[in-house]
Amino acid sequence: MPRPAVLGAVAVVAALALAGCATPRAGSVPPGGSGPDSAALVTTKHPVTVLDDGDGAELCLGAMAASYPPQCGGPSLVGWDWSRYVGEFEDAAGVRWGSFILTGTYDADADAFTPIEVASGADYEWPQVDMTDFASPCPDPDGGWRVLDEAKATFEAMNATFELAARLDGYATAWMDQSPNPAARSGDSAGSETGMNDPLLTIVNVRVTGDPAVAEAELREVWGGMLCVTQATRTAAELQAIRTEMMASTPGVLSAGENGLAGTVDVTVVYDDGRLQARCDAEYGPGVVRITSALVPVG
Repeated sequence: MPRPAVLGAVAVVAALALAGCATPRAGSVPPGGSGPDSAALVTTKHPVTVLDDGDGAELCLGAMAASYPPQCGGPSLVGWDWSRYVGEFEDAAGVRWGSFILTGTYDADADAFTPIEVASGADYEWPQVDMTDFASPCPDPDGGWRVLDEAKATFEAMNATFELAARLDGYATAWMDQSPNPAARSGDSAGSETGMNDPLLTIVNVRVTGDPAVAEAELREVWGGMLCVTQATRTAAELQAIRTEMMASTPGVLSAGENGLAGTVDVTVVYDDGRLQARCDAEYGPGVVRITSALVPVG
């Protein structure tokens, strides 16, 4: 059976030359401010890859190609000497790479990082990452969640429901909540994909900026299964427009993408001391654009 389409659930789209409210050069701060290149110490905080393909070592802060040897790029590393880290890196096809935690200074104009302290990332224990909560935001209906019309609770009907949702005025996002499925509750979610996506055991969730009751009535024309329609603050089109504007106006961002569930655009930059976030808050509204800095101040 075909897998149901999930439209707009949490789109995280990596883009390598982005960000409208971002900075004029890769990793720099807004005009008029001094960044870590003014001798403030910054750190990667977590292990990152240092890679040298023969043209000098680089600090890989963005995406990495899943190849062997890997491919990535970033700020050049000033004074990097592989002989100091024997046993801490791999070497293949003329490429050297290893995982390290670096502390030092960053020169935004030169896009160069000067390491002062280097630690191996081999035994680093990564903190637990909070998983996205796909639970339905609707309260349990009277009598509990139940299917209203099994004839309209099929894979075909589910696909049609997601397609219809994406065409609704004010559409923001849609996703599946599989928590009613016994396989999900028992931890056996690695079993049959068809079983996990059982339309009879799935709550279809849709968010719109308009009246949820109106949207629900339209969706009920095609969907007889469990359904939750709630209100959003921004449409999918609005979030896409913000990301597009950011990508078109300023280079130097590591990644950017819409988060439909949160109603945000998430952007990762080489460095932000807080002023970039403040600038985006002023331009788009508090918290609409969420900035993550790959380099963070020490302490």
